[in-house]
Amino acid sequence: MPGRDITHRLSKWTSTNLLLFTFILWAGVQVDVAAQAPASAPQSDSKPAQSGGAPTQSQDSDQRINDSGVFVFRKDVDEVLLHATVVDDKQHIITNLDRSAFTVFEDGKPQNIISFHHADIPVAMGIVIDNSGSMREKRAKVNQAALNLVRASNPQDEVFVVNFNDEYYLDQDFTNDLLKMKEALEKIDAKGGTALYEAVVASGEHLKRNARLEKKVLFVVTDGEDNASRETLEQAVKQLQEENGPSVYAIGILGDEEHPKRAKRALEIIAQRTGGLAFFPKTLDEVDEISRTVARDIRNQYTIGYKPTNPRGAGGFRAVRVEAKAKGQRKMTVRTKSGYYAGTQPAASGTK
Repeated sequence: MPGRDITHRLSKWTSTNLLLFTFILWAGVQVDVAAQAPASAPQSDSKPAQSGGAPTQSQDSDQRINDSGVFVFRKDVDEVLLHATVVDDKQHIITNLDRSAFTVFEDGKPQNIISFHHADIPVAMGIVIDNSGSMREKRAKVNQAALNLVRASNPQDEVFVVNFNDEYYLDQDFTNDLLKMKEALEKIDAKGGTALYEAVVASGEHLKRNARLEKKVLFVVTDGEDNASRETLEQAVKQLQEENGPSVYAIGILGDEEHPKRAKRALEIIAQRTGGLAFFPKTLDEVDEISRTVARDIRNQYTIGYKPTNPRGAGGFRAVRVEAKAKGQRKMTVRTKSGYYAGTQPAASGTK
C-alpha cells in the first residue's frame, strides 16, 4: 500500500543518514587517536590465532554463521547445490552415507562433487495455504498442522505465511515466532477461487529475493484444482525450477473434487520436479502427521555441491540425476530436483 511504502522509505532514509553520521563521528575519533599514537609504533603482520578444532572440509566450505547469528551457506560462485533425500526400497530414510556413495549427473554426464554436507540445516520456508471458499471448514486443522510442521522443524528456520484464493497475500513475512505465524494463518477469508500456480510462483520469488538461508522450501496445502491463475502449470514449474529455486511439499485434500485426477497430477508434477513430495490424505485428520513427515524429510537431507562441466553462463535447462551406492545397502533412491534453468534472473512479480 502507498502509505506503508512511504513509511518504509522514510524509515530507511532516516536509518541510513544516522548510520552515516555515526560513521563520520567514529572516523574522526580514529584519526585523532592515530595522530596521538607514537610514530615509531611497529605494525604487526602476525595472523590471528585460530581457536577450537579444525572443521572438516565440507563444513568449512558449506556453512557459517553470519553477523546476525543466522546460519547461511558459503559456496563457490559457480557451484550448484542439491538437497537430496535418500530412501531404501521400503521408503526408510538413509542418513549414514558419505560423499563417496554419491554420483551426480547433469545432462547425463557425471559431475565432480566439490562439497558435501549432511546435517540438520535450517531452511527458509514459505507456508502457502489455500483460502478459497471450499477450505472454510478445513482451515482449523490445516493451520494446526502447519504450526506443528514448524514445531517439528529446525528452530532456526525462517518462515513466512501466504494465504491465497483468487489472489495471494503475504500475511506474515520471515519469522520464527510461532505466535505471529498463528495470527497470520488465522486470517481466514475463505472465498473465491484457487490461484494456486500464481501463489506458488510468487512465494518462490519471495524466497529467492529475500531469504537469508540458502536452503528453500515451500509447504503448500490446497483442496482443489487451480481455476484462477493466469499462468499454466508448465509455466509455473519452469519458474520454480530456476536456479536456487525451492523444493515444494504439497498436500492435496481433494476429496470429492470435480477433477481430482488433474489436481493430483498438477501437485505431483510440481513436487517431483522440485525435489519435494506430494501427499493426498484420505481424511483431514491425516494432514497433521503428514506435516511431521515433511519436517523429518527436510531435516535429514544431504547437501551436495558440484561445479557444472557445462558453464552456467551458457544458460538453458539442465537435467539432474543423483545416484547412491554403498556396501551393505540395498537399492537406494535419491530424491532431488529433476533439473534447473541455469543463469536465470528473478522475475518482476512478488508477493502482495
